[in-house]
Amino acid sequence: MPPVIDKEKCIGCGTCAEICPMQVFRHFPDQDKVPEITFGAECWHCNSCVLDCPKEAISLRFPLPFMMLHVNSSTLHKNG
Repeated sequence: MPPVIDKEKCIGCGTCAEICPMQVFRHFPDQDKVPEITFGAECWHCNSCVLDCPKEAISLRFPLPFMMLHVNSSTLHKNG
């Protein structure tokens, strides 16, 4: 699933387009403030765009198979 850009928070810095290893984003600062998501299906969900966005304007929607792999260890309890 492609990343989601909050247009209200985005300042158009282009960091997401620069940092993305799969070139999911395309950004032309002279044309549009908000980068365009051109290859959303290619997103690896590596989270680099989310972590490097200075305004926290990007979020990822993880596909169900990915969600099953992520476990918050603080919710696990020892038996016994």
